[in-house]
Amino acid sequence: MTEESTPVVEETVEDVVTEVEAPGQETDPVASLTADLQRLQAEYSNYRKRVERDRAVSHELAISAVLTELLATLDDIDRASEHGELSGGFKAVADQLASLTNRFGLEKYGTAGDEFDPQIHEALLHENSTDVSVATASKILQPGYKYKERILRPARVAVTEPE
Repeated sequence: MTEESTPVVEETVEDVVTEVEAPGQETDPVASLTADLQRLQAEYSNYRKRVERDRAVSHELAISAVLTELLATLDDIDRASEHGELSGGFKAVADQLASLTNRFGLEKYGTAGDEFDPQIHEALLHENSTDVSVATASKILQPGYKYKERILRPARVAVTEPE
C-alpha cells in the first residue's frame, strides 16, 4: 500500500486578509493585524488593572473585617488600662496588640470637645448648655475606629448643644 500525500497549502497573511475583505475595499493587512493586536493588548492591560484593583479591595475588606472583630477586645484593654489593671504579661500582650493594629493602620478617634459630626459620631446622650456655641461631643462614651478612611465604628458620644 502506498500512502498518498496531500499537498500542503501554505497561506500567507495577504491571502487570508483578501479572503475576508469585502469587494471594493482596500485595506492594508499589516495595519489591520496591528490594530487587532493593539486592541487585544489594551483589553489585557485593562483586565490586569481591574484584577489588581479588585485584589487590593478584597485585601482591605479582609483586614477591616478582622480589625472590626478586634474592637471589643481593644475596648476591654482600654477599660482595664483606665482602672490600672494592666500589669505584667497582660500589659505586654496589650502593647503587642496595640502595636499590631497600629501597623495595619487602625486609627482611634474621638476626643471630648470635638465638634459633633454625625458622619463620624453617634450621639447617645443629649444636653443643652450655654457654655458651647456649636454642637459639641462633650464626653466620649466609646471611641471610634477607622481603617483607611473607612469608619469601622463611629465614636459614641454625649452631645452638648447651645441653648
